[in-house]
Amino acid sequence: MDRMRDSLSPLFSDITWGAGGSTAELTMDIAVQMQKTGHVTNMHLTCTNMEKDGDPIGAVHDALQKAHDAGIRNIVALRGDPPAGEEEWTAADGGFTCALDLVKYIRKQFGDEFGIAVAGYPEGHPNAITEVKDGETMTETEKVRCCVHDGVTYVCKDEDYKKEMKYLKEKVDAGGDVIISQMFFDADTFITFVKDCREIGITCPIIPGLMCITNYNGFKKMTKFCKTRVPEALNAKVESLKDDADGIKQFGIDFGIEISKQLLESGTVPGLHFYTLNLEKVVYGIIDGLDLSGKKGLTGDDSDEKDMKAVGSAWAREGDKVASIYAQGTVKAVRSSGITEIDVENWVLAGGQKPKMYLRTDSYEKVFD
Repeated sequence: MDRMRDSLSPLFSDITWGAGGSTAELTMDIAVQMQKTGHVTNMHLTCTNMEKDGDPIGAVHDALQKAHDAGIRNIVALRGDPPAGEEEWTAADGGFTCALDLVKYIRKQFGDEFGIAVAGYPEGHPNAITEVKDGETMTETEKVRCCVHDGVTYVCKDEDYKKEMKYLKEKVDAGGDVIISQMFFDADTFITFVKDCREIGITCPIIPGLMCITNYNGFKKMTKFCKTRVPEALNAKVESLKDDADGIKQFGIDFGIEISKQLLESGTVPGLHFYTLNLEKVVYGIIDGLDLSGKKGLTGDDSDEKDMKAVGSAWAREGDKVASIYAQGTVKAVRSSGITEIDVENWVLAGGQKPKMYLRTDSYEKVFD
């Protein structure tokens, strides 16, 4: 964080609230440290797994008060991912049901003390993206948003997209100051999204969220999980570099420069927001290629990449590699009880059988490739 602060002087630095609400205390500690060390902290806050003495709203209020006491004045108000072991998100009894509730609460309790960012989804929220069945046809606008993963086509249909846009405007009207978009890899899709926002009366800044392409496995997992549109040419290039770690990072730089230029030249964006995943080489290369920092020759240092591991593993999902004190393996399933079923990789039993581990989510760590 210090290297990025000193080298890039970002307008703000994001810190996520922990997928599924799994690392809320750690988020607060990091957010406070960021603020103390000269960052303009943009702290994510979700409605998931937030509870204090049985009161989910009290826990949210405490988090906001702690952030305010630390001098943090920027919040990204989100619903959040499902808790560990759950496939669908459900509201806690007496808690918030959506990000809109959270925006309203912040404005009611803290007035204008916080700047509030809300999430926008150029391709539709993943929950609103559905499979295109055989024989179904898509409209021209749906074709701009659709994606293909494992041979299956998905899209946020026009009627659902309109509902998404209406909800986004409600969040802005309730007190959202700025929209930060979900990741995307097709500039035209984002530009269309901005145009659609303006047509329904959304006038606040809309900042594009750009996921840096740093490795093959991470790219494939994230785009599949979020049902993200990946243009055919981009997918083909990433596939050609699947076994070339350095090559895919260089491509991540080249692609990042290209899509950033498209967005900046479109006149639709006030700036660029990069999802770095705690890695700096690719984002440094993009910023250097765009000559945005005023410092030429930025290279970044990913020598500590292997140390960038999740603290707590409630957010490990099916297919992720994990490690425990016993062995390494691949997550097969996360049960509603919170117990994770893991296929062990480095043990082989008689007859070629591979054993399984059944572990609590706090007893293993996610392994990054």
